[in-house]
Amino acid sequence: MAVTRERFEQGLTYDGYKAQMTRNLDRFEENERTLELAADDVQFFKSLPQTVHVLAITEDWCGDAIANLPILGGLAQASDKLNVRVFLRDQNLDLIDQYLKDGQHRSIPVFAFFDEDFRPIGHWIERPASITAMQSEAMAELYATAPELAGVVPGTSPGQLPEAARNRMMQFFGSFRAQHRAEADAEVVRELRELVAAGLSK
Repeated sequence: MAVTRERFEQGLTYDGYKAQMTRNLDRFEENERTLELAADDVQFFKSLPQTVHVLAITEDWCGDAIANLPILGGLAQASDKLNVRVFLRDQNLDLIDQYLKDGQHRSIPVFAFFDEDFRPIGHWIERPASITAMQSEAMAELYATAPELAGVVPGTSPGQLPEAARNRMMQFFGSFRAQHRAEADAEVVRELRELVAAGLSK
């Protein structure tokens, strides 16, 4: 089912999404406050030949969304060329099921880009590929060495982990994010630039 202008307009504005957050607003706003965008990247989006509509699918419990939605918001504010609407994943399964990661996972955030006539430009899911590879390598090391994860099957949903294992995983993701923040943010912007440039040139 194609995303129409009418469906898109049903989404929350970026500020409206923030206003209804019940978890992680402090982390979200810290990521906004400390975001550093390169002048060249801002100029790229400022120079787009038309307004680009961006449908974002997220939830406020998701670490990748807390990390990456502020980047989209920052680009939108700095460029004035990205019209963002935000949808909560669990209330909009008709949308998330159009953007399944590997055809099966409801991974978030999703950023789906459309031109001014709502023709699809492309979409982006979860986090940059290079960061996923680095994180997977670090997580394999964690599973091999952390006593809290002994006997836990890799890939188990955080909600199904014992409390000690879940706390250790949250600590891991927090430290990984802090260590690789600048690189991760730059990779998000690079991938979004490439997606939009390629989509608009078709």
